Amino acid sequence: MRRWLPAGGGGGARGLAILGVIVLGLWAASGFYRVQPDEEGVVLRFGAFNRTAAPGLNYHLPWPIEHVLTPRVTTENLVFIGYRPAEGTPQRSPASRDVLEESLMLTGDENIIDIDFVVRWRIRDAADFLFNTRHPESTIKSAAESVMREVIGRTPIQPALTEARGQIETEVAQGLQYILDQYKAGVVITQVQLQRVDPPAAVIEAFRDVQRAAADRERQRNEAEAYRNDIIPRARGEAARMVQEAQGFRDSQEARARGEAQRFLSVLSAYRQAEDITMRRLYLETMEEILRRNPKILVDDKLQGLVPLLQLGEQSRAAAPRQPAPPSGSQPSFVPSRGSSTTGTTR
Repeated sequence: MRRWLPAGGGGGARGLAILGVIVLGLWAASGFYRVQPDEEGVVLRFGAFNRTAAPGLNYHLPWPIEHVLTPRVTTENLVFIGYRPAEGTPQRSPASRDVLEESLMLTGDENIIDIDFVVRWRIRDAADFLFNTRHPESTIKSAAESVMREVIGRTPIQPALTEARGQIETEVAQGLQYILDQYKAGVVITQVQLQRVDPPAAVIEAFRDVQRAAADRERQRNEAEAYRNDIIPRARGEAARMVQEAQGFRDSQEARARGEAQRFLSVLSAYRQAEDITMRRLYLETMEEILRRNPKILVDDKLQGLVPLLQLGEQSRAAAPRQPAPPSGSQPSFVPSRGSSTTGTTR
């Protein structure tokens, strides 16, 4: 320093002035700082928040007037509840350590459930994050555990173990974000992820037996539903077919009855107009109907010695006693004459 400063009294004062200027320059230059891309600068003036600074090279008044804090606002932070992961991985593994006082919760149907989950969060407002909460991570952990217990407390155990996991994650994330916004914590919750949802280890085997029984019950119920869905439409179709057949038979019988009645009325009207002719016509039609259904034999009236024979069918012939054969030379019981025709039994 003596080599750079001039000698003598006047030179000594001059040298002190130069030295003061250098020190003042260094002090003023200490106000330059750099904010990294994943950070946000928070400038404090005499310990109170003054402004924020964007990433890049910035300047603030030197210490002790102003100083800067640069929290990382894009880094995703993790809070583990119910377990502590093994080093090197955030996921739950066999090497993880359980924290039962955090994970054991009571469900809506008064069952105990063991839940491990992770809360992912990042800083949204650096000033609120630094000054509105003293221990942000502990606050997030306590609020997340509280909201999870509230959600599980109104959810039955069966949905919590199966289909309601996504809904639970969404409700917990929304409830946690609402609480942190009330605290003005400057934090945004990006995800709540359930790692394990199981019954307590002491009763897990019995619970699995219950689950298997419930699955069997559901399978049998589905089989019964399938059988019912198959047999009921078939029975309904059969019933509809029988009803339609009955309606068709009814309609045909009614139409036939109406036709018979109309025919009877027509005959009655004709009978009233010409009784003799109508009676003769009815007689002829009746005889025609009778003779059409019965076989008959026409015999010449001039034929002599014809013995009439009444045939009563095969059963009557089998039951009748055998007649002795006529003596030789006698006339047969039936000899058709010339011009006669035969079509069946004796008329």
